[in-house]
Amino acid sequence: MVCIKAVVKNSSADHAGVQSGDILLTVNGHEINDVLDYRFYLTDTNVRLTLLRQGEEYAVRFSKGEYDDVGLEFETPLMDKKHTCANRCVFCFIDQMPRGMRQSLYFKDDDDRLSFLHGNYVTLTNLKDADIERLITMHISPVNVSVHTTNPELRVKMMKNKRAGEVLSYLGRLADAGIALCTQIVLCKGLNDGKELDRSMRDLAAYFPALRSCAIVPVGLTKHREGLYPLELFTPEESAAVIAQVKAFGDECLKKYGTRLFYCSDEFYVRAGLPLPSEDYYEDYSQIENGVGMLTSMRSEFEFEIQYVKDYLVDFHAPRTVSIATGHAAYAHISALCHELEQHVEGLTVHVYPITNHFFGETVTVAGLLTGKDVSEQLLDKELGDELLFPAVMLRADGDVFLDDMTPQELSHRLGNIPVRATKSDGGEFIKAVLGITD
Repeated sequence: MVCIKAVVKNSSADHAGVQSGDILLTVNGHEINDVLDYRFYLTDTNVRLTLLRQGEEYAVRFSKGEYDDVGLEFETPLMDKKHTCANRCVFCFIDQMPRGMRQSLYFKDDDDRLSFLHGNYVTLTNLKDADIERLITMHISPVNVSVHTTNPELRVKMMKNKRAGEVLSYLGRLADAGIALCTQIVLCKGLNDGKELDRSMRDLAAYFPALRSCAIVPVGLTKHREGLYPLELFTPEESAAVIAQVKAFGDECLKKYGTRLFYCSDEFYVRAGLPLPSEDYYEDYSQIENGVGMLTSMRSEFEFEIQYVKDYLVDFHAPRTVSIATGHAAYAHISALCHELEQHVEGLTVHVYPITNHFFGETVTVAGLLTGKDVSEQLLDKELGDELLFPAVMLRADGDVFLDDMTPQELSHRLGNIPVRATKSDGGEFIKAVLGITD
């Protein structure tokens, strides 16, 4: 049972007399505990809700379209509390964060509902047989799984959870039921790389066609690792070797299945100093949210949009000088795009500044983990021009603060009240932002 926070005006539930504060007990006779129950049992067009109001049970009936929202709102999207992570992974990034940040940043989720709703990755260690059966019954697909290794003993060692090995059997059960699997492997030097990575790729490929893809991403290490498991970053040479290993296996999969299935994240290519693959390599960009093909996608979108740059120039006001703050990982990529744009647009000057991550440590080079403090301090004496742009991934999901709780407004104030703007990674949106065009 869950409490209804609000009822949308003129919705089906509103017309049926449901009120905020009512308790939802069942939908079509099925008990409701969370969002998965709710969404699954609301697929019927004829709906019967059993509710509780001030201790009195009552029921309402109404009809709706197959995909209509009945108009009920709850305290949280999940309709209950998030499931916390039961693992103590040797590579956990949250364990490597300094103290004193906002409390929400220290929360470790491992929630199958969030996997379905938002694409979060889960380890399966929180799930029991009944949970797997529910996913199968409701055909919740895809399920995003952090596998890391298919070696049961090694998985227990890496995740420090005695169930980490045995729950690997859930992958087969989900695959046999036709549930799509999107997977990832956080690669740790000396642990799950080399022959262990070969084993993991081979075992996961056996789940095709249920296996949609697998991202291999390098472990992220901050300077705050006191007392944690000793891990090292992959060197450029080692990164290149990982890329070659994954590509070779992916080529085999491409011949056998028609898809390569396994991809290294962009960060491996940046570390190795190797050029990124072409757009065709990434097929449908199934792992782009995991940093796989993100830079290639942006480059492809940029090259398409640059053909129509004259259309943009109608709203461009020259001269314009703009600055861009980004991480070291994407610096060369962003600089190349800006240089090309400058060649097409007379009167445009772009300064791209790579920001060193002093907060987490210089080994953390992605833009999404930069703080407002590092950006403001390193740009204080730089030529910024008419506007400062920065990747939207630097901000919290709702776009209001950086990791250190600095707001964009405060960043602007610290830099002499220069206008600041968060930009998306989409190529067309990037061009418009650099040119100062707003919709």
